[in-house]
Amino acid sequence: MDTTSTTAEYDRLIARHHAMRLRRQILAPAPSFPIAPEDAPSPPGADGHSGYDGAADRRLILRDLALVAPFDELIDHLYTFMFSRRPFLRALFPESMEFQQAHLERMFEYVIERLDRPDELAETLARLGRDHRKLGVRPVHYEAFEEALREAVRHRAGSRWHAGLEAAWVRMLRFAVRSMVAGAEAALTEPPYWHATVVGHERRRHDLAVLRVRTGEPYPYRAGQYGTVEHPALPHTWRQYSMGCAPRADNELEFHVRRTGPGGVSAALVGSTVVGDRLRLGPPRGTLMPEDDTRDLLLVAGGTGLAPMKAIVERLAEHRPRGQRVHLFVGARSRDELYDWPALAELGLRKPWLELVPVTEDGGAPIAPGGRLAEAVGRAADWSEHRACVSGPAGLVDEVRTRLAAAGLPAARIHHDPVLGRF
Repeated sequence: MDTTSTTAEYDRLIARHHAMRLRRQILAPAPSFPIAPEDAPSPPGADGHSGYDGAADRRLILRDLALVAPFDELIDHLYTFMFSRRPFLRALFPESMEFQQAHLERMFEYVIERLDRPDELAETLARLGRDHRKLGVRPVHYEAFEEALREAVRHRAGSRWHAGLEAAWVRMLRFAVRSMVAGAEAALTEPPYWHATVVGHERRRHDLAVLRVRTGEPYPYRAGQYGTVEHPALPHTWRQYSMGCAPRADNELEFHVRRTGPGGVSAALVGSTVVGDRLRLGPPRGTLMPEDDTRDLLLVAGGTGLAPMKAIVERLAEHRPRGQRVHLFVGARSRDELYDWPALAELGLRKPWLELVPVTEDGGAPIAPGGRLAEAVGRAADWSEHRACVSGPAGLVDEVRTRLAAAGLPAARIHHDPVLGRF
């Protein structure tokens, strides 16, 4: 059986599974992931997760973190054990596990850091669970993951292992799984992924392309959000890209993709994708653009972080609160790297409420010392009464946030999207 027919058969099985699960839930609603063992957390209370003492588990995990650290070795043993015991699970993961393992490491760090705020953390994990449906993850897979985590903790701790340490890790995992399964169940009537056909592919630079794709059914995103994309050459390998346009009636989306290295999804999208190719899109995510806010906006973009800012500007061109002004700073190393500037400049000429500011290192104006975008933004005006949205490389986002906060803009009005891994 060739790859195309195999993929089509898998898609049919997934669709049939979700239809049967929906029918079962309608006829006889029941929880899909029972947790029975004695060390399971208590069921959530009226406020969501009041039965789980995440703060206590966080203290215990951090106290004995040296017994299982470093995370990369813990995770390496976890996957080795899981795939040796259940080799059929290997097909759910990409061929190269390097990216996956790095993401899981960051996810462990993220969850442990916020374990003392379970209600807040549960919201993020529910969104992650909704997104995991596209991977074909089922509750039974989480059980296999738990078994492997137990083994990995015991292996890393060795003679210093104790039951309290293992129980804290398992309770943390089960809390995460409960939240993720709840998120997946809440999205039962939504597709786990959308098929999209490439209808346009423009190489703007040797390492950057703008792709236009069209879905067969509406893709329910908002300006400023991002989605995950799977290329047929790299099954089970999903990467995040922001939509570079506001939602359109013809179901057409735009992605700005910079090749980040050889052999990955970005390389395939930039260098070996043509019109007519089929991609898959995971559910839209992110809350970069606040809804119904009339404050003046400061938008700051570096590199392909321009994509969500362009989408936000397009949306405001159609639906903008009266009197709202928008400043968009776009940073790049050179004028040539302002790959979508002509389209933005044309929009700026027609919209007097929009001010565009290029910041480059080779003569763009205005130039801050060293061409640093954060400095250019900080020196341009008093932004303390604005709402800011920042997108681009993590280092750039951190610099801009720090500069704006130091200048008096409250952190609650500085928006950016976190990048999370997945189990």
